[in-house]
Amino acid sequence: MTDRLYQPSAIKDILSRYQFTIKKSFGQNFLTDAHVLQDIIELASGELNDVRACGILEIGPGMGTLTSALAQAGFGQILAVEKDRQLLPILSETVGSYANVQVIQADGLELTKDVVMEHLSGYSHIRLIANLPYYITTPLLMSMLESDIPFDRLVVMVQREVAERIVAPPGGKIYGALSVAVQYYTQPSIARIVTPGCFMPPPNVESAIVVLDVHDAPLFPELNRQMYFKIVRGAFAKRRKTLANSIAQEFSELTKTDVLRWLIDAGIDEKRRGETLSLNEFAKLCAAYPSGSGGREM
Repeated sequence: MTDRLYQPSAIKDILSRYQFTIKKSFGQNFLTDAHVLQDIIELASGELNDVRACGILEIGPGMGTLTSALAQAGFGQILAVEKDRQLLPILSETVGSYANVQVIQADGLELTKDVVMEHLSGYSHIRLIANLPYYITTPLLMSMLESDIPFDRLVVMVQREVAERIVAPPGGKIYGALSVAVQYYTQPSIARIVTPGCFMPPPNVESAIVVLDVHDAPLFPELNRQMYFKIVRGAFAKRRKTLANSIAQEFSELTKTDVLRWLIDAGIDEKRRGETLSLNEFAKLCAAYPSGSGGREM
């Protein structure tokens, strides 16, 4: 086992011995900064009295740099999910000796709650810790948030631009459907910016570590979640259009008069644009949906 997997010399040695070629198509950028690594570990263990009571899901462990650091930090169990079969022999060398690490070969986008809980069900805290490949950040993040896996915190490395969209408040150009969706499930914050030089090979953009603290209870438990996000999609589908026109395109079963009455009932000006609405205002729209259910769970 290599103790300092973040060192470029260690990475180059492993890549050479296993004749491994870094795949851009998998978004493979290996972390080479010990300070960033330590920051992730501290964020992963934040607010825990005992890290042994916490199970970790890590998606995309690469050659095991973060995995080994999590194992050494003493977390109860780390389930590392790696898509690239060619990395499995490397992971066997780098993290195979840790009793609290289980590596499985799978696509993170296809992970189910049953698979994750088979390994982590005995822990009072479950956290996702990952350096997410840029090309699947949004679908993977949403897949995890919608999976009903009982996470209490997610600590993810993402492209800086995506991080800024995630934490954006209403009213700005970068506030959008992703902002609403992530904030619907969590309280997000950017912990730190990570420069390209902290990776091998260096990406073309800056990264950011984002902490997503899952809400203790659903924000709007009485509302139909599918309806809520259909409204969000409609509101942001045509950003240059007024809310009335944008919503009308998404809800083609309603007449323009129906849509205008709906907005009036929700107390929202028809001339506003989707990016000005808060999560609570989307909830008002959902509750006022012109049907017998009113957009509520039945």
